[in-house]
Amino acid sequence: MKIKQLFKKYNHALVFLYGFIYMPWFLYLEKHVTSDFYLIHSPLDDYIPFIEVFVVPYLLWFLFIAAGSFYLFFTDKKGFLKMAAFLIIGMTAFLIICTVYPNGLNLRPEVFPRENLFVELVRYVYSTDTPTNVLPSMHVFNSIGLCIGLTRTGSIRNKRGVCVSIQIFTLLIILSTVFLKQHSVTDVIAGLALAGILYQFIYVREKKRAHRLQHQPVI
Repeated sequence: MKIKQLFKKYNHALVFLYGFIYMPWFLYLEKHVTSDFYLIHSPLDDYIPFIEVFVVPYLLWFLFIAAGSFYLFFTDKKGFLKMAAFLIIGMTAFLIICTVYPNGLNLRPEVFPRENLFVELVRYVYSTDTPTNVLPSMHVFNSIGLCIGLTRTGSIRNKRGVCVSIQIFTLLIILSTVFLKQHSVTDVIAGLALAGILYQFIYVREKKRAHRLQHQPVI
């Protein structure tokens, strides 16, 4: 296949260039938002126990995002671009929020109630991920975005078992953020709200517009 044909077929790869905007901005926030930030807390956080086994879906999030994105990239160009727009707008909103409203948590346990492999993995997560820049939760928002994208694509949407599995795994990822004390309930709600707003603009409005065009009289 010629280079021109390859570019035409895979020109939607250009959206990955967003990483050159997101990562420097995010790393800047991680480096500079360390002590002077707004503390995020919900009364519900105090009733949620620390459950280390949820580190499994929490870490599998990275594989879920990568594998799911590349699946859409190669199988559904239109669906991939729509999901990419959803994620890029949401992640940019997250960066702006954390820039103008620096935020963080104080939920992590000082002493772990048990010692096991899962706790060791949690220690690793804590050592590599700061408890700052948490509102809204990108673990939650991106999981929902990918879940929507995958369950709406033609090769999956009619496979009920696959769709339910994706939805259950998305729910486990969301739960993992609070059971590992990586996010407050407030962060989760904010992530859900952001996803709900963008879903209306990116998916629902386009569907309504397409429906109207289908029923316009032909002159």
